[in-house]
Amino acid sequence: MFNHPCRVAFIGNALPRRCGIATFTTDLELAVSALGDVAGTAIFPMREAGRDYDWPASVRQHIDQDDPASYLAAAAAINAGDFDVACLQHEFGIFGGDAGDLILDLIAALDIPLVSTLHTVLDRPDPAQRRVTMAILAASARVVVMAVKGRDILIDVYGADPEKIVIIPHGIPDAAFESSDAARLRLGLADHKVILTFGLISPNKGIETMIAAMPAIVATAPDALYVVMGATHPHLVRDAGEAYRDSLIARAAALGMEDNVLFLNRFVERPELLDHIAACDVYVTPYLGAAQLTSGTLAYSHGLGRPVVSTPYWHAAELLGDGSGVLVPFGDVTRLGSAVAALLRDETARLAMGLKAYAASRPTIWSAIGARYVACFRTACRSQVLRVIDGRDTTQATQPIRATLPATSNRHFIAMCDDTGIFQHAVYTVPDRHHGYCVDDNARALLLCCVPHNKLDPDMKEALTSRFASFVQHAWNPDNQRFRNFMGFNRAWLEPAGSQDSHARTLWSLGQCALARADTPVGAWAARLFAAALPTVSDFTAPRSWAFTLLGLDAYCRVCPQDHQAAAIRVTLANRLAHLLLITETAEWVWFEDRLTYDNARLCEALIRTGAATGASHLTDGGLRSLRWLMTVQTVPPGHFRPVGSEGFLLTRKTPLAFDQQPLEATATIAACVAADAVESDAGWRSHAAMAFGWFMGRNDLAIPLVDVETGMCRDGLHPDRANENGGAESVLAYLLALADMRGFDNDDKQTTALAHAVAGNDDA
Repeated sequence: MFNHPCRVAFIGNALPRRCGIATFTTDLELAVSALGDVAGTAIFPMREAGRDYDWPASVRQHIDQDDPASYLAAAAAINAGDFDVACLQHEFGIFGGDAGDLILDLIAALDIPLVSTLHTVLDRPDPAQRRVTMAILAASARVVVMAVKGRDILIDVYGADPEKIVIIPHGIPDAAFESSDAARLRLGLADHKVILTFGLISPNKGIETMIAAMPAIVATAPDALYVVMGATHPHLVRDAGEAYRDSLIARAAALGMEDNVLFLNRFVERPELLDHIAACDVYVTPYLGAAQLTSGTLAYSHGLGRPVVSTPYWHAAELLGDGSGVLVPFGDVTRLGSAVAALLRDETARLAMGLKAYAASRPTIWSAIGARYVACFRTACRSQVLRVIDGRDTTQATQPIRATLPATSNRHFIAMCDDTGIFQHAVYTVPDRHHGYCVDDNARALLLCCVPHNKLDPDMKEALTSRFASFVQHAWNPDNQRFRNFMGFNRAWLEPAGSQDSHARTLWSLGQCALARADTPVGAWAARLFAAALPTVSDFTAPRSWAFTLLGLDAYCRVCPQDHQAAAIRVTLANRLAHLLLITETAEWVWFEDRLTYDNARLCEALIRTGAATGASHLTDGGLRSLRWLMTVQTVPPGHFRPVGSEGFLLTRKTPLAFDQQPLEATATIAACVAADAVESDAGWRSHAAMAFGWFMGRNDLAIPLVDVETGMCRDGLHPDRANENGGAESVLAYLLALADMRGFDNDDKQTTALAHAVAGNDDA
């Protein structure tokens, strides 16, 4: 699965069956099969009793909904079909048995990893529904949900393993943005302002609320037309015929709205559907309850750039929370009517909202969603292989094998520099002049020149140290006692002062330079500028700026122990950081803030180093305690390192999201483990550092090396489906700083097997 194009079996529904799961499964199969690293796909759809379909070629074998033997026959066909992974599209109501439990026989009989997409996640399941959901969670290597709320429910209600859960949004067609005028003309609706709701019609959709709001809308927009497009839900037709639809028609007539409400009672194919979405001026989803995790109709309309007015059910609340739609309370006829009428009156607002929705939805076109699923499939297969290996061959883990770290190459680092400093970004490996320079990266580069084990040629190190020191000096703005950060390629500063973090990172590099170059003119310069720039930090409020400054003070105070002001600021900043931990941590959340963001382990490192240097045991204990907890968060069951993903920075007290993963996190973790090992040796910190370094070398969620060892280039991060192929300054410096720290361990005879295995990035080290 890692080295050859994969083969995928989809289990669910398929067109021409008329339901949302059939449409989704067919769209997903088409998106996945179109990818170059997929060798083949097939669908195993459900067939209702007494129905038959003209299945497309993608359907390998159908499953009779109420026949247990048919489920086992499908499992046997999948096992014999040379598939690498099975992907279940689960929805209550499409499988036979009690709460659809016949599907459990199929998945229990599979010989290959299972990835399950849960289209509904019930927050209040009945016993049968809970049993089925729990069984699917247990059988699945990965579980896909389409919203953060689904992930939260799985963890909170079902106790699901957070590492198994992947959030992949609902896919959308890749259609061009179009004005509603042209589409209305094609459909013969040019004389109307069109409001649209589409999908299978049933009472929970809240169509009554929208019909009740129409008189107020028509009062301000007489040409408004509410189009209700879609067939009545087949289960509703089976039990009550068209009584529900007839009641909606009667309600519109009773309000005198029969000319302003149009019912299109049919299941429409995609071209007609997309035409009607394009023709609408406002799309409405007035659902009656919050427990709607996924709405394909909402995703499609949002993706085509239509302004949306919706009640705040789970999917809508997440999707439209950025202002790309309007949320109104459940069942509130007045608020619903006012919101729709306001958009119909204001063409500029409609267009702006539509364009915002269209832009926000581009990452969810089907080709991108297909790629994310394939990445998920590969991760599922990899985790299963690692479990098999770890379970079968446990003796090797106790054998002392010494690892060889990769040779240090500074080629890419040097290529990223010119006579001004180091460029911020690269396009692949080519320095990108467009974004110029920043003091953040030049300070990191100065830091690299000053740490042990950097393997820089002595003459080159001198030249680069002078260059980066010159950049830092030029960044100093004495008028406001701050360092500037961003500089254009034309060497013009773009701001009078940088962020608190960039100022503090610069102090960190100056402190290290003062220590590494003590008794030299460069060291004297660094100490003097450090002392001038330090007092400003007393007013800083960002915890990471305190931590970076403390790391600088750790070095500076060794060179200048007589600087009592620096010592006092050190105590103040360290106690601020320790106080944050004290007031925020709980038994389950041992951290300084209510979320995990970037450079997390630097907070721990700052406390550990400060406590060790000053003899303040409460600081050392707090740093070690928080680092132990952070390592549990950053270690996944297969035994590899997973840094906090940038997509999850806004999650409050939740297990962080997996992507995008940044090199900065691995480097910070290694440095913190170095500090922890110095005060608590033989406590496993070397193994943790080795595991984090293994992330660079390919022991990560995608089994992709981030580093080109020959040049020293490090890719900018790990996306859900691929590595970011650009290699900017932050990434190459993160790798080289991490490698220098690992060399400090490598020179120690206490090397362990964990180091050997993790650095090698495989299980055959």
